[in-house]
Amino acid sequence: MSPSPIPAVIAVVIHDDRALLVRRANPPDAGLWGFPGGKIEFGETVRAAAIRELLEETGVHAEAQDVITTLDILVPDPSGAVQQHYILIAVRCRWISGEPVAGDDALEAGWFPVIELEHDRLAMSADVGTIARRARALVSNP
Repeated sequence: MSPSPIPAVIAVVIHDDRALLVRRANPPDAGLWGFPGGKIEFGETVRAAAIRELLEETGVHAEAQDVITTLDILVPDPSGAVQQHYILIAVRCRWISGEPVAGDDALEAGWFPVIELEHDRLAMSADVGTIARRARALVSNP
């Protein structure tokens, strides 16, 4: 248990109306689809962390752009008390090159049409569909 929130990033890549997602291998959200991401290392900028995590988990190269939103992820222990608190910073990234190949702590990686990112169609982490639609709108109207 961490006594303070853990800062982390998610790299939101939208290319040709498709979102780049990975299926997480580790908690929290093991087995769920979400954006590539992870903890920010000491001394690392938010943008640098997003690009590093994206490359480690998918092999895709991108340019970090703007912050889309932040999410509080509260992980309960068996009694319901907060065990971990993650602050996820969603960074919009512009695809440069590469096709996704699962690496690091990702079980799978792939492109998914943004329009199909509904919870009843794919088991996803919190707010993936909402963030993908917001990022797509930013790509369409820079």
